Amino acid sequence: MVSRRNVIVSATAGVAALVTAGAAGAARGTDAGAAPPAALPEAARATGHPGHTGHVAPVERAVAPFSVRMPVPKVLQPQSTKGDNDFYVVTAKKAKVEILPGTRTEVFTYAGMFPGPTLRVRTGRTAIVRHTNDLDMGTVAHVHGGCTPASSDGFPTDTLAPGKSRDYVYPNKQRAATLWYHDHAHHMEAEHVFRGLAGFYLIDDPAEAALRLPSGDYDIPIMLRDARFDDKARMVFEKDDFQGRTTILANGKPQPYFPVAARRYRLRFVNASNLRTFTLRLGKDTQVAQIASDGGLLAAPAAVRSWRMTPGERIEVVVDFSRFKVGSQVILNDAEVGPVMRFDVGRSATTDTSRVPDRLSTLPALPTATGKRKIVLSFDRTNGRFLINGREFDQKRVDTEIKLGTTEVWTVTNDSTNFAIPHNFHPHLVQFRVLDRNGRPPAPGEAGVKDTVAVGPGETVRLQATFGPYIGKYAYHCHMIDHSSSGMMAQMKIVA
Repeated sequence: MVSRRNVIVSATAGVAALVTAGAAGAARGTDAGAAPPAALPEAARATGHPGHTGHVAPVERAVAPFSVRMPVPKVLQPQSTKGDNDFYVVTAKKAKVEILPGTRTEVFTYAGMFPGPTLRVRTGRTAIVRHTNDLDMGTVAHVHGGCTPASSDGFPTDTLAPGKSRDYVYPNKQRAATLWYHDHAHHMEAEHVFRGLAGFYLIDDPAEAALRLPSGDYDIPIMLRDARFDDKARMVFEKDDFQGRTTILANGKPQPYFPVAARRYRLRFVNASNLRTFTLRLGKDTQVAQIASDGGLLAAPAAVRSWRMTPGERIEVVVDFSRFKVGSQVILNDAEVGPVMRFDVGRSATTDTSRVPDRLSTLPALPTATGKRKIVLSFDRTNGRFLINGREFDQKRVDTEIKLGTTEVWTVTNDSTNFAIPHNFHPHLVQFRVLDRNGRPPAPGEAGVKDTVAVGPGETVRLQATFGPYIGKYAYHCHMIDHSSSGMMAQMKIVA
């Protein structure tokens, strides 16, 4: 049953210490095949904090690992095209789909699909998406990472009533990037996304084709998330239930396998979890090339053996499966939960003309900043609310007013140190550059264009953004969305 639930959180110093120790272990990661982390004492499991990635009590798997194939989400075709405009139709509705083999689970969907259909658009072409709401509660569509007019951005209180339709206009005047779309109805976004209202929104730029990155059937979007099911295969939503969501899904399937050829693949990952952070590595520390983050291509590929994604973040890597013998089975592991999915190298590749060039893109220049702001993310134990600068979200209050075209540096601090609660930070409308993390330059994989950034307990991250090109009201919030739906969100107004 969908309901509006207040977050209930309690903590003690002893539990906070356990959480901190667990977080340190998760940061170190685990080797493939290592034993899962031990279960917490019962008291700690009862009071563990939302979003923490250090320990989830092991439970019996509902599905044998690698017993189902991972699908690739269907690309939605436009209903019509006129000039530079492409028109799409999407309906939010309930559907019963097979997630756990041999069972049907009722979920919320876009167009009856779990996850939703992929919208694959082009830079410079406007996508007009008519959303219809066939659910029995309000919804709001938001393209995460989109540079979008305020009227189409999906402000949390601009809900679409049941039975109604609305046209969202996306100009796509931005770099090629892996974005995603999801529901953003305030107080309900956590449950709506958990139950399935999410899909890929991929922006292509024809100029990128000259790089000869893997494309077509070798360009695979992978939406990762966790979930909780009862013994009748029904999804169970409880606010801040980071420990109970122990079933890991890739494109809507539990710990699936995916057949690949012995050649290069471009893998586009999005973390669509409400709270879980993934720290991924392929096989036994296989080196891969990270080529992109939230806002598109990096300046140059970064050689990585693991990559970390908090909720809402995207990372693209190129994996050369020709390094493995035909017949190999290569497991993608998470540092905490272990196997996420498996790649089966089942055939040789006749030809592979793709590559990973030494230079990928020219990052936008950083203009001179003329403004500075401080953002503090915190937790109020008294009423169990998550706050930004000491306040919880109020749609009637403008927290930050910014002149159109202004470039600012925002210093974002996670002040939830007493409870070791991780957060991240996502402003709508703008992409930003990370200037430093705890006073140190960002790692190569975080040095590109981003829209969501991890801010661990006690951490401070400085970021720079230019606010525009549209005026109006936009949200900024923690994208551990159980937190944002419990108050950790604020409103900025861009003015001419």
